[in-house]
Amino acid sequence: MALIKSLNGISPKYGESCWFAENSVVVGDVVMGAECTAWYYAVIRGDVNSIRMGDRVNVQDHAMIHCTYKTAATEIGNDVSIGHRAIVHGCTLQDRCLIGMGAIVMDHAVVEEGSIVAAGAVVVENMVVEGGYIYAGVPARKIKPIGDRADMISRIAGNYVKYASWYQE
Repeated sequence: MALIKSLNGISPKYGESCWFAENSVVVGDVVMGAECTAWYYAVIRGDVNSIRMGDRVNVQDHAMIHCTYKTAATEIGNDVSIGHRAIVHGCTLQDRCLIGMGAIVMDHAVVEEGSIVAAGAVVVENMVVEGGYIYAGVPARKIKPIGDRADMISRIAGNYVKYASWYQE
């Protein structure tokens, strides 16, 4: 069973058909929508501020979602994929975004709807990732329009709902 822990009288809340790997951690002021998943060693830590997640958000293996005390909550929209070992910290990820493996999104950054942050990219504090584009590099910069990859974002989010169903059988 995942570690789903109350803190300071606040318990995580999650929607219908969510799935949590046995060693994932969800703590404190976290609200997740329906069909979200937290994979192996994922940490979603709402201990110092709030974390709000929409529907069909997948937090893949070793990824971490956190926030900054009193100054930077984390907000995540619907159909968002957060890749293996990514860090999402005190920022906003709008609907249908893909955060690549090992990417970092820092405080007060905004990743607009329908965009991709490439594997290993670093979205620095206060940066805005323009919707419909791929950003890559350290620090991240606009590379090109996502073009025909737009459907891929929703497909990946849907795939993680399917993968979770294999574990629930």
